[in-house]
Amino acid sequence: MSVFSGTELAYLRGERRLGRVATIGADGTPHVVPVGVSHNAGLDTIDVGGHGLERTKKFRDVRRTGRAAVVVDDLVSVTPWRPRGIEVRGRAEAIGGPGAVIRIHPERVVSWGLDGDGPERGLSPPRR
Repeated sequence: MSVFSGTELAYLRGERRLGRVATIGADGTPHVVPVGVSHNAGLDTIDVGGHGLERTKKFRDVRRTGRAAVVVDDLVSVTPWRPRGIEVRGRAEAIGGPGAVIRIHPERVVSWGLDGDGPERGLSPPRR
């Protein structure tokens, strides 16, 4: 069973492939950059990819801290303003080699606007 709801999975598997990953630098400064994202159904993780990933600050930050967060979002409508999205925070791995990836294991999931005008959903699944 997934830590994501069916609606969240449908959103993650939809046409959105761009998100923003957040890491923490060695000096404690947040670092947020746009990235390609996908849901890894076999592991129920969020995988972050990119060209030359192993040479990036985000990869080094994850390797050092083992933590990351990612937001995938969009707008349903500008008038009225209707954003929707999902934030995933958790333990992260910097996996090098061909097809390098930052793999985020969800510990906290927050989504909004995926069920129309419904309230936010926050989930803190058990740590694995």
